[in-house]
Amino acid sequence: MAYNQHTANRIREFLFERDVYFREKTMFGALCFMLDDKMLCGTRIDKETDEDLLLCRVGEEVFEKVIEENDVLPMGSNGRTMKGFVFVAENSHRRQKDLEHWLQLCLDYNPFAKSSLKKK
Repeated sequence: MAYNQHTANRIREFLFERDVYFREKTMFGALCFMLDDKMLCGTRIDKETDEDLLLCRVGEEVFEKVIEENDVLPMGSNGRTMKGFVFVAENSHRRQKDLEHWLQLCLDYNPFAKSSLKKK
């Protein structure tokens, strides 16, 4: 798993500034940030392009709006698109206000997201 440490630190700072209690977990080949046992966002380096990608869980409604934007790619696995999840290319999260925009979309969706953890 490869990720940009600088991007991970920027995500941590954003969450700390908002008093968000999160934990970190590796999944989807990324360093992911979890909130309320749900994936919030993450960062990883694309193996093919070596580009710093921001993984955002924004929900299906926002997904439909942002997927047409430049530098936004659908997240997929085994040829299947994962609705509600996007990768944002480095060019669109390099500036602090852009990163904050994407992370706020993730925070806004998190209360509505379903946890994939099984309750005991």
